[in-house]
Amino acid sequence: MNNNSNALLGILAGTAVGATLGILFAPDKGINTRKKLVDEAVATKESIAEKASVLKNSVVSTAEANKETLDTKLQSLVSDASYKAEDVIDQLEVKLRELKAKNRKLQKS
Repeated sequence: MNNNSNALLGILAGTAVGATLGILFAPDKGINTRKKLVDEAVATKESIAEKASVLKNSVVSTAEANKETLDTKLQSLVSDASYKAEDVIDQLEVKLRELKAKNRKLQKS
């Protein structure tokens, strides 16, 4: 996004410099020069709006792709945790059976 910001600043700076030089060296009448400036300002505004829209769409699609990747990783993590929890439960059940067997021996004595 930094490159896009730099490009936008470059466009704005270039427009300002071009407009200034155009006014200074314009061989045309003032009214015509003002009309050209207005037309150029409108064209620049539209260009910036279009580039901003493209940038917004790029950010949105990148965010959506990252969300899908995150959802996939989260699902994988939950699945792995579920398998590990199952392993822990199995081990606890084995230990519980051993403890119950030891307890029965102590109760018979």
